[in-house]
Amino acid sequence: MGMDLLQMLDTKGLPEKYRSMPTEELEERVRSIKNKLGRKLFIPGHHYQKDEVIQFADATGDSLKLAQLSAENREAEHIVFCGVHFMAETADILTMKNQKVYLPDMRAGCSMADMADIYQTERAWAKLTELFGESILPLTYVNSTAAIKSFVGEHGGATVTSSNAEKMVQWAFEQKERLLFLPDQHLGRNTAYNIGIPLEDMAVWNPLANELEYSGPLEKVKVILWKGHCSVHENFTVENIAHVREAYPGMKIIVHPECRREVVALSDMAGSTNYIIDAISVSPPGSSWAIGTEMNLVKRIIQQHPDKQIISLNPHMCPCLTMNRIDLHHLVWCLEELEQGKEHNLIEVDSVIAENARKALNRMLEQS
Repeated sequence: MGMDLLQMLDTKGLPEKYRSMPTEELEERVRSIKNKLGRKLFIPGHHYQKDEVIQFADATGDSLKLAQLSAENREAEHIVFCGVHFMAETADILTMKNQKVYLPDMRAGCSMADMADIYQTERAWAKLTELFGESILPLTYVNSTAAIKSFVGEHGGATVTSSNAEKMVQWAFEQKERLLFLPDQHLGRNTAYNIGIPLEDMAVWNPLANELEYSGPLEKVKVILWKGHCSVHENFTVENIAHVREAYPGMKIIVHPECRREVVALSDMAGSTNYIIDAISVSPPGSSWAIGTEMNLVKRIIQQHPDKQIISLNPHMCPCLTMNRIDLHHLVWCLEELEQGKEHNLIEVDSVIAENARKALNRMLEQS
């Protein structure tokens, strides 16, 4: 769902009483409602959320883990997902019909997910099948809309996470000769490269121009990368790495695979959010790290490991702006509306879309 539409859905706007409410009162209201609703309420919080929100999360993690935990928590009737829109959609897809999923601020989208809409994807598929016949299997990063997951599920493909991307790409090649990787070109490129696919065998699909960007013979193409990216991770650069190497000799650089290929290549380690968290957790006291991922998480890791020297790979990075739309004010507003029996910012995925999206998710889970 595009950001313009998400903003239209937030027409009511945050009431002034919440804007002017002191932090202490906001926090007390969250605690009060959590105590009142008990196990009927479940608040999952993504790693990239602000501390003011994450302090009230019943579970923290990446998007898929939180959706799975929401589905496993059968006692929870109300799931207030502190993340972004596609994450709440995934939770709605995986949970039971009696469970309702809410997003505290409907403007909390994901720029990467919005770079592949269903109309562009259907148009691309038609042209790509003209070029390559039935030789393509679609894969989508879980950081995608329900409609894209549904499209992939309908066409025999699966979802992937940054943790299992290599396994799922290998699985895809067992099914078909080629794959279309949506919507993040960097994760797709890094993953394919890691399993031995040469860069010259990778093409890029430009959804805006509706054309394939590739200069070699078409029969060489093994991977078609959707021209999308994470606005946060694309801002880590080779210049950032050069600066760290010069200013902090011996410091290890660890980055997320949503970063550009050249950044991953020059880093010491690359992996999912959980991979980064775990690597730093088990590292010895006194070790030093430059982390290439979202700033809210980097700051939290720094706070949790005072015995280590930790910096952001890019000191001028901002937190994920769309994630940051979920704040304490919107959380309280959502909870109070819910307490009054109002379905405020309810996330509901169409049943047909949800059915095909579950196929894509389940194909991935079967491989795990």
